[in-house]
Amino acid sequence: MSLKLFPRVCNRPFLNRLYRLLADIAVTFVLWGYYTAGFVVFFAPRYCWAYLFSEDVETAFQRLNHRFYRGFLGLIGILIPAHKWCIETAVRDIRSSVIVSNHVSYIDPILLISPYERHTTIAKTRLFNIPLYGRMLSLSGYIPSSAEGKLVDLMLERVESMGAFLKKGGNLFIFPEGTRSRSGRIGQLHKGAFKIARLCKAPIKVIFIQNTDKLYKPGRFLFSTQVPNTITVEQLAEINPEQG
Repeated sequence: MSLKLFPRVCNRPFLNRLYRLLADIAVTFVLWGYYTAGFVVFFAPRYCWAYLFSEDVETAFQRLNHRFYRGFLGLIGILIPAHKWCIETAVRDIRSSVIVSNHVSYIDPILLISPYERHTTIAKTRLFNIPLYGRMLSLSGYIPSSAEGKLVDLMLERVESMGAFLKKGGNLFIFPEGTRSRSGRIGQLHKGAFKIARLCKAPIKVIFIQNTDKLYKPGRFLFSTQVPNTITVEQLAEINPEQG
C-alpha cells in the first residue's frame, strides 16, 4: 500500500505547531492557577488581616494588589522568556499624577498596577456587582465607570477625595478609550480623566504601551508563549495644570 495514502502528520511544521500549542496551554494553566488558587491560598488571608486590623484599609488593599500583580508579571517573566519587558524609569517614578494610556490587552491594567503601591483606577461598573470581588474593588478605592444605583454615592466619594489622594503621592490611571483597541489604533477619548485632573489641579502623564496584545491577544484565552516580543511602556508627554 502506498504511503501517499496517509497524511504526513509527523512532519516538522506539525510538531512545531503542536509544541507551541501545548506550551501555551501549560503556561496559561499555571498563570491563571496563580491568579485564582494562588490568590486564595497566599493573598486572601492577607486581605482578611488588612480588613480586620489595618488602620487604613484602602492603602493596605492597594499595596496588596500591587504585590499580587507584580508577582503575576514576575511569573510571566519566568515562564515566558520570549517576551521582554522595557518599562521606562520615568514611568516607574510617576507620583501624584493622572496617568492616561492606550489600551490593547487585558494585561494593561495589571501592568499599570504593578509599579505603584498607591494607585487607583476606573473599573467597569459591572465588576462592582460581583460578590466579594466587587467589595474588594470598593475597599481598594477604585472608581466605578458610571454612577448607577447604589454606586452613585461611591463615585462621588471617590472623586471628592481624589485631590487629597493625589497630593499624598497616589496615582490615578485611566484608559480614556474606555475599552481595548482591537486594531492598535487610538480610539475616541472620553473626557473624564482630563476633568478629574483639572478639578484636582494634578499633572497628566501620557504613556504609551506597546505589544501586550502579542502576549495576550484580545479574543484568545491562551497566552502566546513562543513569539519573540518586547513589551514597552514609555512616557510620551506631561500636561501640567498651569497649561489649562
